[in-house]
Amino acid sequence: MTSLSRNARVAGLLYLTLMTAPLRLIYIQDKLIVSGNAAATANNIAAHQTLFRLGILSDLFTATMAIFLTLALYRLFKAVDQGLAVVMVILGALMVTPIYFLNTINDAAALLLVRGADFLAVFDKPQREALAMLFLRLHNHGVLVNEVFWGLWLLPFGLLVYRSRFLPRLLGVWLILNCCAYVALSVTGIMWPHYLAKVWNAALPVMFGELAIMLWLIVIGAKERQPVAATA
Repeated sequence: MTSLSRNARVAGLLYLTLMTAPLRLIYIQDKLIVSGNAAATANNIAAHQTLFRLGILSDLFTATMAIFLTLALYRLFKAVDQGLAVVMVILGALMVTPIYFLNTINDAAALLLVRGADFLAVFDKPQREALAMLFLRLHNHGVLVNEVFWGLWLLPFGLLVYRSRFLPRLLGVWLILNCCAYVALSVTGIMWPHYLAKVWNAALPVMFGELAIMLWLIVIGAKERQPVAATA
């Protein structure tokens, strides 16, 4: 195995660790949080505190691993275009990770309110439930903000893949389209939230760009093309 292929597979395996993200983003959101019903949501969280805590932990883990992933990708692509590789690290880790960490505070606040600690006795139960729902909504808005950077970092990443001689150009184009999809979801969620489901359904086919590049890096790795020999 060449060093290039080894670096590609290391990056792919680090990418795989980000698969913890859907635990909080999708599973817990669907299982515990009841839209428009603060009491039911609070009861669900109170009954499944361990699961909710795992959601917080998964966000922290995802944010941490994003740093190692982008550094591994930087090592893989720095010879292609070091400037673009630096931008990829900035957008994919230095911007994404702090937002992830700050956003977990909203979940922690919601959990405290649901548990009803002694110092929260000045609030009655419906007030605590409403405040918990407020922090969960703030968490959702934090996700919308972070989606901008989930998308933007894929632009330099996609360009690097496209320009490299060791990965298929199609994957680079797919990542760039994936970038546009994330940004579209973020803008729609902030400006026109009632259209978010429709935009999600329309963008879904290109949202698998990251999954495709992850699987390619793990399974195939990277093979640098040999220059064509000059004919006499």
